[in-house]
Amino acid sequence: MQSESPMVFEINAKGCHAQGQLSADGFLVLSGAVIRKDIVPSAPSNLIPQRQNLLSQGILAEQDGQLRLMKDHLFSSPCAAASMVTGTGGNARSVWVTPDGRNLLQLLNESGRNTTSSELKIRTQILQKHNELLADGKLLTKAQLEQYFLVFRERFSPEKLQAVQGEQLLELMHDHGNRDSLVYWLEFKNDDEFPSQKFGGIGGGSAMKFGVFRRKESGIWQGPNDKSKPEDISTQAAIEIAERHRDQLVLGAKLLSELPDGKTDEDYLQLQKQMDELLPDIVGTGWAHKYFSLLFPEKIDDYHSNQWQKYAILKLQQMPPEGEGRYLAAGRFVRAAQQAGLPMNHFTAALNALYGPRHHYWRIAIEDAEQNGDSWSIMRSEGCVGLTWKDVGDLSWVAANKASRDQLREMLGGPESVAAWKKASQLIQFVGKISRNDIIVVTETDFVMGIGRVTGDYEFVPDSNVPHRRSVEWLDFSQWQLPTEEDFQSAVSLIQKNTENVLEIERHCQNGVVLPIPTPLPPKTPVPQLTGIPARIQSVLERKGQVILYGPPGTGKTYWAESTALTLAGMAAFGRAFADLNEDEKAAVTGNNGVGGLVRWCCFHPAYGYEDFLEGHRPGVLQGQLTFELRNGIFKQLCHDALASPDRSFFLIIDEINRGDIPRIFGELLTVLEKDKRGKKILLPISQEEFHVPKNVFVIGTMNTADRSISLLDAALRRRFGFIELMPDASVLRDVVISGVPLRAWLEELNARIRQHVGRDARNLQIGHSYLMVAGKPIKDVHALKRTVRDDILPLLEEYCYEDVEALFNILGNGFFDKKHQQLQQDIFEDGQEEQFLQALLEYSPDISTSAEVTLSETEDDGDETIEDAE
Repeated sequence: MQSESPMVFEINAKGCHAQGQLSADGFLVLSGAVIRKDIVPSAPSNLIPQRQNLLSQGILAEQDGQLRLMKDHLFSSPCAAASMVTGTGGNARSVWVTPDGRNLLQLLNESGRNTTSSELKIRTQILQKHNELLADGKLLTKAQLEQYFLVFRERFSPEKLQAVQGEQLLELMHDHGNRDSLVYWLEFKNDDEFPSQKFGGIGGGSAMKFGVFRRKESGIWQGPNDKSKPEDISTQAAIEIAERHRDQLVLGAKLLSELPDGKTDEDYLQLQKQMDELLPDIVGTGWAHKYFSLLFPEKIDDYHSNQWQKYAILKLQQMPPEGEGRYLAAGRFVRAAQQAGLPMNHFTAALNALYGPRHHYWRIAIEDAEQNGDSWSIMRSEGCVGLTWKDVGDLSWVAANKASRDQLREMLGGPESVAAWKKASQLIQFVGKISRNDIIVVTETDFVMGIGRVTGDYEFVPDSNVPHRRSVEWLDFSQWQLPTEEDFQSAVSLIQKNTENVLEIERHCQNGVVLPIPTPLPPKTPVPQLTGIPARIQSVLERKGQVILYGPPGTGKTYWAESTALTLAGMAAFGRAFADLNEDEKAAVTGNNGVGGLVRWCCFHPAYGYEDFLEGHRPGVLQGQLTFELRNGIFKQLCHDALASPDRSFFLIIDEINRGDIPRIFGELLTVLEKDKRGKKILLPISQEEFHVPKNVFVIGTMNTADRSISLLDAALRRRFGFIELMPDASVLRDVVISGVPLRAWLEELNARIRQHVGRDARNLQIGHSYLMVAGKPIKDVHALKRTVRDDILPLLEEYCYEDVEALFNILGNGFFDKKHQQLQQDIFEDGQEEQFLQALLEYSPDISTSAEVTLSETEDDGDETIEDAE
């Protein structure tokens, strides 16, 4: 069977003619193409040097008075190819057409076209993410989706709304105080009856976005005045608004019900036009879009804002439809979900999980190339983007507000200076507006040099040619030019004018090449952005300097504190993770032979005091006489060592921080512990020494909430520390089945019973997953499980249920607890009682033995037995 020939597109215009083919690597223009000699003034500035380069290589040549392409040539995109052929800029996807007149933009958006390798890659990634979410129980099942759609229709279908009139209709649709109202269900309801957030959020803004609402304070209805600001209106006026909304919802539902199958962009364009005409009051609202998406989930996506729709389509490497409106792009998501074989709700959830929160695209220009010739080399080798303006000093204080802007303008030349205004705006953007996960495009003249994702907050490195920095993860080092020229006016610019440029950037982000750096520079390697829980710890430490990990017992607080501190210390000192260090380097991090390392430990307890932590007199013997010697505490010594090595990061891990007398231990140290107080000196009352906390000192505390709530911590401490809650995470036990007991499901069920039967603080008294792990991996056999239940879990539960035998019985059941004699069944843990032990584990939740994990485990076991039998 012959493969289908690639579709040929062509350009026929004054002075030019060309044919080309779309490929996964770009756009191939075929030999013999006639290139327009003249280049219009508005064409991209790089077009002339590009053409000269092709001429010098013999790819272009003058023949019979015409400029011709002498052999097939691959351009980076249809846009670049069209610019070369026509000598102009513009939307090249509309310029390339098929012989029957359809343009490239239309064909790219039709559902029946061939799948490109990029699309196949994206679809595969979405399906992989979907499977992960499904396995983790983070998606609604198809049966649940149908049930929730049915529940919503039974309450708020067009027929139900039409059956209600007057004030009853107003309250049914728009009374936020009524938990059975439409607006409450769309924005706030989130329970077992209807988890609204699973169907796309419409939060943010005031209640005015619904067009009418009742003020909580007065009970008076409000609607928009002629400036779209809320004003008091009569109940009758509010009813009339609700009736218009109802009638327009009914009309919109009718339009959607009549929308044909095989829906194209043109169909949805017509739908948008009809809705614009017939639904003027609600067509532009997110709440109406969500209403329709719940009635017609197979026809409407659950992105309820234009910005999110555009972002998601660009992530799919498609050009968003031209025009404005929430219904224009629906066909793209419908087709993509159908091609992936997923319900719309699953498709968008996987897309969101794959690409994360919505971000922006920024351009940073390399300025003063002669004076700062190594700036790009520094950025590339040290994993950062930055600005070279040394004269303004450290800008850590800058925020995206008017006060910072005014202060910067005063510093840079005064409020009347245009140059000061321009430079201040750029610095505000770089320090205060660029966010983590934003995409940075670094350019030199007209060329893109590299693309990176922002991974860190602003940093100031005074001894570098690039002192103002944001750390990045590099995604692409290929050099290319934006398809359409943008009128950038400054070194730091938001890329938003031309969507075609954003699409090309996104393609390079997802398919880019990060080449090895041929001559890396020796300066300090920046600490990369970690992932998962370590990333959260790293973020708080960068922002506040100290963090407390809190949660129930066994949730990995000490593990994550240590592993994160070792990783960050190793990266800062040696440029490598702790596991990759040699023995001498590891010793420098952890300490050796009585010499403290970069990571040090202490544990608070009731007897721990100021003299242990900061400084104090300790008894000793000198020449046979009892003396008292002034000694440094662990934190003071750590700070002294950090001052001596400012290029390294020092960490103090305080285990069980809540068990100490915080005000007594920290004393006046709390004043200078805050990030913005680092460097401020205080006088220590005992030694009379000046003391301050260096910027390269970080504190990580752990706290067991079974002992004490964070609300009981000293208020001054709470203000100075960041807090990260670590709860039981049974997903780390997924796929582990011990003699028919799935550990994940069993732990989840145990904690559910704890929450049900223990007192009001039961959430903080759950059992952590680390009790079922050894050396970071789940336990594997029934004997280890018996020991864990007997020695760790049961004693905890006895403590939680002290003097409440009924609660203990309700959690453990007959298998583990003899209610008559009010004691644990110890014989169940003896050798030979494994079957009784396993039955006791499943007593309250036998259905977990039917989980997919158990079934899969049995299938794998059967396969192993078959192989053994064959041998």
